[in-house]
Amino acid sequence: MMNEPVSLIMTTNLITISPDVKYSVARELLEKKHMHHLPVIKNGFLEGLVSSNDLYRFPEAISNPETLVKDVMISKLVTLEADAKVGSASEIFLQNLFHCIPILKDKKLVGIITTFDILKYNYHKAYPNSWWLKKQTQSLST
Repeated sequence: MMNEPVSLIMTTNLITISPDVKYSVARELLEKKHMHHLPVIKNGFLEGLVSSNDLYRFPEAISNPETLVKDVMISKLVTLEADAKVGSASEIFLQNLFHCIPILKDKKLVGIITTFDILKYNYHKAYPNSWWLKKQTQSLST
């Protein structure tokens, strides 16, 4: 049931940020775009990840206007290739306490997969005619 590649369900329309940008900019992006994860890119390569949880992990960063993204980003990341299976991503989420996996192809970021993506995937498999899924599909196409 979870043999499809993560590329089928990952988010590909990503907003990214540079490690040298002020953290306040990242925080504003996370809040205004209602996002939970913001990939940090330098010279075209993934350097780290900033998440909405960082607001709680680094409260001093909020009050210091000089804090940079690189000061609070997570740089030790678990990544998957785009052809990895959804089941592999699920195992990683179950074994760890994070909610986002960057997806790479040829060492370049091509998407992210989150625990919510896995939840939607399984819901769609179990309830393919759900009113909620139809509503989500309609809102994405408008």
